[in-house]
Amino acid sequence: MRESARKNENPRPIVKWAGGKRQLLPTLRQFYPKNFRRYIEPFLGGAIIYLTLKPSLAILGDSNRELIDCYTTVRDRTDELIKALENYVPHVLDKEFYYEVRDRNAADLAPVERAARFIFLNKTCYNGLYRVNRDGRFNVPFGKHERPPQLYDEANLRGVSLLLQNAELVTGDFEETVQRASEGDFLYLDPPYHRSGNAHFTAYSVNGFTKDDHARLARTFRTLNARGCKLLLCNSDTSLVRELYRDFVVISVVTKRAINCISEKRSGFPEVLILNYGEGHLKL
Repeated sequence: MRESARKNENPRPIVKWAGGKRQLLPTLRQFYPKNFRRYIEPFLGGAIIYLTLKPSLAILGDSNRELIDCYTTVRDRTDELIKALENYVPHVLDKEFYYEVRDRNAADLAPVERAARFIFLNKTCYNGLYRVNRDGRFNVPFGKHERPPQLYDEANLRGVSLLLQNAELVTGDFEETVQRASEGDFLYLDPPYHRSGNAHFTAYSVNGFTKDDHARLARTFRTLNARGCKLLLCNSDTSLVRELYRDFVVISVVTKRAINCISEKRSGFPEVLILNYGEGHLKL
């Protein structure tokens, strides 16, 4: 491993992700358990919690196969990925090139090229949003950039690669990712948020994340609680979420959300943290 990776002790997310927890991070840190056996995160996204927590043992998962394939390439084939990304660097402001790359079928590409395409689209699309159409094809438009986006920082990329050596990466539904969770494990759960009304910007997959999925996640939360796992979950502050987790600690927080196209609406978003440990929690 190069010296640049060893010097980067605080790696940052390598992709932008809707619902990222940068704004909420100082609050979340207050609620990390002091001791745990293994870290498990089934909705990985930008991985900022993993990158700041730096556990020695982890299972990281997401239903987004392209995302997990990208992290796997970062972990296992960093040098090749950097070379592939360099081919994209001259085109970060090229709208025509963006749509040409977007139209390529990821399934037809080799793993390294697929990861480079994923990062390029993520950094140059509108607001870092990941959205697919009914056919499962990425369909986010080209972004508006005041300055050329930086596709990657080599020292940071190598730092993330080094940290990911401690992780098992899996693609699948959250229930599959948490199957092996057991007593003493710490699970951070950050699902696509429940939305009231018509605010559905998080179409991460063809089927989305439905009300039934939220109910299924709450049942899984109770199952993991019964196993003796330590659980921290984030979601929007809605009546449904409060009802689903009424037997656990519910903490209200307010954060900014940069995904809205109207800048005046990028603040004051009410969220909740759900915990099953700490003072006053209930075990079922």
